Amino acid sequence: MINFPGSYELIFENNLSDIGSMGYLLRHKKSGARISIIANDDENKVFSVGFRTPPADSTGVAHIIEHSVLCGSEKYPVKDPFVELVKGSLNTFLNAMTYSDKTVYPVASCNDADFANLMGVYLDAVFFPNIYDKKEIFLQEGWHYEMENEEAPLTINGVVYNEMRGVFSSADQLLARLVEKALFPDNAYSNESGGEPSEIPNLTYEGFLDFHRKYYHPSNSYIYLYGNMDVEDRLSFLDKEYLSKFDAIEVDSEIAYQKPFSETAYVTENYSAQSDAEKSYLSYNCVVDTSLNLMFQVAFQVLSYALVQVPGAPLKKKIMDLGIGEDISCSYDGEIYQPVFSIVLKEADSSRTKEFVDAITSELERIVKEGIDKDSLRAAIAGYEFRYREADYGRYPKGLMYGLACMQSWLYDENEPFSQVMLNDVYKKLKELIDTDYYEKLIKDYILDNPHKAIVSVLPEVGLSRKIDAELEKKLEDYKKALSGNEIKDIVKMTEHLHAYQEMSDTPEALETIPMLSVDDIKREISTIPTCEKTCGTTPVLYHDIRTNGIAYTIMSYDVKEYKEYIQYINLLTYILTYVDTKNYDYLGLSNAINLHTGGLQINQAVTAKSKDDYALTCEVCFSALYDELSEAFKLVHEVLIGSVINDKKRLKEIIQEARAEARASIEATGNLTTVERALSYISETAYYQGLIGQVGFYRFLDKLYNDFDECADNLIDILEKLVGCIFDKEKLLINITADEEGYQVFEKEYLSFENSIPVKHVELPKSEDTAEAFEKVAKKLNEGFKTSGKVQYVARGGNFISKKPYTGSLHVLKTILSYDYLWLKIRLQGGAYGAMCGFARSGNSYFVSYRDPNLRETNAVYDSIPDYLESFDANEREMTKYIIGTMSGVDAPATPRIKGRTAYTRYLSGFSDEKRQKERDEILATDAAKVRELAEYVRAILDDECICVVGGADKIESCSDMFENVKELL
Repeated sequence: MINFPGSYELIFENNLSDIGSMGYLLRHKKSGARISIIANDDENKVFSVGFRTPPADSTGVAHIIEHSVLCGSEKYPVKDPFVELVKGSLNTFLNAMTYSDKTVYPVASCNDADFANLMGVYLDAVFFPNIYDKKEIFLQEGWHYEMENEEAPLTINGVVYNEMRGVFSSADQLLARLVEKALFPDNAYSNESGGEPSEIPNLTYEGFLDFHRKYYHPSNSYIYLYGNMDVEDRLSFLDKEYLSKFDAIEVDSEIAYQKPFSETAYVTENYSAQSDAEKSYLSYNCVVDTSLNLMFQVAFQVLSYALVQVPGAPLKKKIMDLGIGEDISCSYDGEIYQPVFSIVLKEADSSRTKEFVDAITSELERIVKEGIDKDSLRAAIAGYEFRYREADYGRYPKGLMYGLACMQSWLYDENEPFSQVMLNDVYKKLKELIDTDYYEKLIKDYILDNPHKAIVSVLPEVGLSRKIDAELEKKLEDYKKALSGNEIKDIVKMTEHLHAYQEMSDTPEALETIPMLSVDDIKREISTIPTCEKTCGTTPVLYHDIRTNGIAYTIMSYDVKEYKEYIQYINLLTYILTYVDTKNYDYLGLSNAINLHTGGLQINQAVTAKSKDDYALTCEVCFSALYDELSEAFKLVHEVLIGSVINDKKRLKEIIQEARAEARASIEATGNLTTVERALSYISETAYYQGLIGQVGFYRFLDKLYNDFDECADNLIDILEKLVGCIFDKEKLLINITADEEGYQVFEKEYLSFENSIPVKHVELPKSEDTAEAFEKVAKKLNEGFKTSGKVQYVARGGNFISKKPYTGSLHVLKTILSYDYLWLKIRLQGGAYGAMCGFARSGNSYFVSYRDPNLRETNAVYDSIPDYLESFDANEREMTKYIIGTMSGVDAPATPRIKGRTAYTRYLSGFSDEKRQKERDEILATDAAKVRELAEYVRAILDDECICVVGGADKIESCSDMFENVKELL
């Protein structure tokens, strides 16, 4: 029983039986703040403070404030408390997010003292930020004119400004922006809360402060607490230190309801393309009621699956068979007041937009008349319900994801904070409605007959980015010409002043205001994952006895290293299996059966590093299932491995087309991964093979197969069929199983039946000119500059230190120091990039990379200067303690049962024993400033390999062409 302080009014309490918790909704009497609490025994505690922040324009003010309030506050007057917390707390989550209509500041920690520290710093940041006293914060995080000297060209810089230039370089992001703008012309969603690059410079410092004054008040706040904590203590702190200092006011932040359209809207815009080969994006978008309708929320996700997402879905098949585009997706965006159901076709022919719309209409009319596939509905509901009950969000705290979900209803109805975590009854009702015409009526009423829709197309325009940049350059040139001599001097002085501000170190007194744990709060001994090596039949098994709530997590790992020259074919096979017909199922029926009986069945290929040039190469069959479904799960695995029909050329080409589109989208969205992968592939055999199945390497393989399909199809089918016989050999199998003892007994029984049903095949693989060459034949520093139509760069340097220096756990601490001190200052704050990262692997493979970076040559120079920085590195005991604590927050991050099982399996393959882990931990905890200085030689060894790879704008790449051996188009 919680005794709530008298400063709060308890509105209601609910037994949240779905998630084993109690829910409480409170109101702070004096300030009007809303507080929701989910109380349970989860040690991974979460706090969040959020505000409804509807944008009135597209200057990105909400986004810039999200960055800026974390740059110092009344009690914590350091320049970047956020970074100080990252460096020196045991947080399990620490971030802030700007949405279309809200801004949220969540933190999480398993340590009570750390949780209290994080909560205090975040509350001070949002309610009492330094933005009113330090205009430099606005200039740095938002935008500012920049001139290094009076003769230099006038430019614009700023962290959010450059971030959004990167965002709007993406056709996907541009499409999403245009959809909201088209569907909601009369409310806040017509504006870009993140900021449009062309509009951000219209934001004034005064307008920036006014937005904070208006919306960052407790009366407009949504405060959330989750987990096992002293609730009374946390509420008393919240009241005494913050909420009691405010009086309740009326804040006009309501999201206006967009009146439905009387007819469909059509919108067409261009995105910047690098070549004529790039194609269009077509989309069909409908507004569906409000996010308070929970039945619709789940039902339209179910329809997304049944109509488009599942392989063989009727609407997907109809459109793909017409050959209008190469990749189709369907989504339901429930994170805004009026959710949007969207169908998006990528790599499409824009001249066939009417055909695209007509195909959707005719196929949906057919489905309404003839009825939707009931098995697909059952499978979709089963899949979504499994994931809802499992509540496995990977490395993200469960309480964080619950809190963000709760905002989907709480923001629009202050008496509905918990509906999103009480969906069991919704799933029950939706299952009962399968055999009625409920779903067909939804299609008819909210898609077909719904006039509140928009057909939005984004077409490629070669050189658009250059055109926009030229216009901006001319505009800035003209603006500079109109300035007086004194005004130009003022900009130069401001530029110098801002750089000086960024270089200025916080005083020791200011730094000591940031609360910090001690090293004594960190366990000296590693945490181990229970692992028992067993044999089941003839198969070696790694068993992890962990409570999993009745779910068995299984990895069937086949050693395929002897087939490494076929690594790209094997990777293609992982896309094919479960997506083709089998002996007893068509591929739609197979997908439905997998969703009905398992929590997912995927086949992956992995390269797990043991050293720079040694690795495990595995093909993994991964599935999760309730214990009483393990029998069906193994039957489905058998069906996939033994009964898959690979020789259907039409289906095979479709899969290659979809995989190619997926690979292309991944490359465009993650330039930092592409550059790191390529840079390391020049010097490491392990990284070389990772690159062949990664971003660019695998895309090029798929692109060639697709373009040459008619000529190579027969040989391709021969290779794939024989690979199946070679790969899935029980003599090459290791099984990783995570379950409790009851689950293991069921697994053992079912696996023995499975093992006896697998035939032993020994086949000879055919030759192919497209098999991968051995690393020693192709090892070469390619130093590539990949040109795109984008406006920002991803600059990577890679290398390996292991031939000169042994691995040490202190490199973990170095990663913290560089990521949140040196690289943060030089590349993010001064350079204007969104971020910069580094990594140091036990194999010696290491990298430095920037993200959404306006610079190239300058960033590379920063990397070159790291050894000098480290040689003169000095930090007192308190600073070093901070770095170590921040490092350990990542090392000791809590994990779900599924992740624990996979982590133990990966450690086994890589040879990272508990003895080695303890040695690494001891080295982390023993790191001091002297050891950091010694790491300068490690970084020098990495940089001496001189491996560079950049993905970036064509003009920037070409202007730095002397840095590269090869300059080419990215795609």
